[in-house]
Amino acid sequence: MADYEINRQKEKTPMPEQDAQERAKNFNQVALGYDVEQAINEARRCLQCKNRPCVDGCPVNVPIPDFINWVAKGDFAMGYATNKRANALPAICGRVCPQETQCEGVCTRGKTGDPVGIGYLERFVADWGFDHPAEAAAAFAVQQGRNAKLHGFRVAIVGSGPSGLTCAGELAKQGADVTVFEALHAVGGVLSYGIPEFRLPKDLVAREIALTETLGVKFENNVVIGKLFDVKELMTTQGFDAVFIGTGAGLPSYLYIEGEGLNGVCTANELLTRVNLMKAYEFPEYDTPVYVGKKCVVVGGGNVAMDAARTSLRLGADTTIVYRRGREEMPARVEEVRHAEEEGVKFSMLTNPVRLIGNDDGWLTGVEVVDMELSEPDESGRRRPVPVEGSNHVIDCDMFVIAIGNHSNPLISQTTPEIKANERNLLIVDPETCATSMPGVFAGGDAVSGAATVILAMGAGKRAAAGIAEYLTNKASENQA
Repeated sequence: MADYEINRQKEKTPMPEQDAQERAKNFNQVALGYDVEQAINEARRCLQCKNRPCVDGCPVNVPIPDFINWVAKGDFAMGYATNKRANALPAICGRVCPQETQCEGVCTRGKTGDPVGIGYLERFVADWGFDHPAEAAAAFAVQQGRNAKLHGFRVAIVGSGPSGLTCAGELAKQGADVTVFEALHAVGGVLSYGIPEFRLPKDLVAREIALTETLGVKFENNVVIGKLFDVKELMTTQGFDAVFIGTGAGLPSYLYIEGEGLNGVCTANELLTRVNLMKAYEFPEYDTPVYVGKKCVVVGGGNVAMDAARTSLRLGADTTIVYRRGREEMPARVEEVRHAEEEGVKFSMLTNPVRLIGNDDGWLTGVEVVDMELSEPDESGRRRPVPVEGSNHVIDCDMFVIAIGNHSNPLISQTTPEIKANERNLLIVDPETCATSMPGVFAGGDAVSGAATVILAMGAGKRAAAGIAEYLTNKASENQA
């Protein structure tokens, strides 16, 4: 049981937010974070139950009751250190993880009211750690401890997204010499190019990466593995003892309908990369223009669609999301849908694009859509949408953003066929160790699972680090025999 008086408040302590009308005009963070009083108040809602279901609900097994207990007692340094020991990127996870379906989804307090605001508290301790670096570092040093069992081994990490960063940090803490190869000019993968500033500030991502660098991890940007070197060359001419592939799922999916080549049509990947990584929203200060129409339609129902819609809205477009299912079937986080709606994004549910319409100059003028109705569930468990005959109509727009999912780039498996992939170009691995079919090569995150969440990718990176450590340890024993 808790060693403090339990706060019996049934409702979660609200997260302070920017006013919806104001935030729709800027790229500042929407959620403003707890203050000390709010954090302690929410932490004391935790029952410190013995079975700790929240820990099992977390893909990286953060000792949630332990870090919350420290917050409840006002020891934020130990709260930070306890969380950071298990979670390489707490400031990021506290902002973008779908806690409602993971740790908070199984929280005991959630049976009789709101679950404990685990994500809000994780963000609080991480931000506190940034603001109090000396105290946080001292507490972390006491808790963490480092060993050098992998000293002398070199490991290459391909991709600097959440799985790669997690794997790199875990191996560096065990003494490995770790180098991360990133294809783009900025480190962070989807954290840097895929998630808008108003949800995940890029300076915060940089600060989390800087903490990884303090462990000795090295980063090399503008290196495309499969072009400059293939994976075999990393392990031969480049001298690495093991390789982790965390290249994500960065290739956009398309609708394959008439008119996708018109001016004014783009994917969410292109829009978000230009705005996030190249700071196009600050044009002309940053010389990366981005096309913005007067009326924008975004197709899709996931978090990326919400990000694209809320971004286009902030850039000045009157924005509508069209989605072929209903509100209940949307895979996006409830909070993100709520934020989008509050800010002025419109929703056209049970609507599916069938044709994009343009003028003689090749510019988009509208999208023909058809109404849908839901029938029996499909393989995803959601009711299958089917067209309503004769319901076609046109929505006027001069900007159309495709946000219907991503898939994995086949470059790695094409250039190193020893690494087996399935028909979707997803790398095939052992689920426990993340080992691929090529000895010494491991993989995880979206390159294996397909597009998923940051925290699931981190969980894979953590498992892979354990698998690599075991592989290298065994390798050392064989060499000594």
